[in-house]
Amino acid sequence: METKLIALPERAIELVGKWGGQAMDLMPSADKLLDTGAKLGALKGGSKVAMKFAKRYPLVIAATAVGAGALWYLARKKAKEAQNGNGRDAIEGSARRIDAKRPARKRASTARKTTRARTTQATQAPPEA
Repeated sequence: METKLIALPERAIELVGKWGGQAMDLMPSADKLLDTGAKLGALKGGSKVAMKFAKRYPLVIAATAVGAGALWYLARKKAKEAQNGNGRDAIEGSARRIDAKRPARKRASTARKTTRARTTQATQAPPEA
């Protein structure tokens, strides 16, 4: 029984060393933790600046979102056209050429209207007698 009590602390130290070594292998090193902390700090500062900008200039943010959506839509449309054969295949059929003729100009039979205000009898000055 005494040998078991003597061996117990040695065995405990051995197990702690084994598990501790495995735990240290699983934990990232300190420089990785510092690097991650710096990145999180930069992200926090950048998000504050972005929020201030968004509050001050909401139209710029909205216009940027609309422009990005339009670019995404056009790129998607172009990719679909490229996948379907570019959509520029020849149309089968026949056609004949028709020359366009200009219609004869009609002469205006009425006099041109002016933009000058017309005077009425009520607004005219009475003739002097």
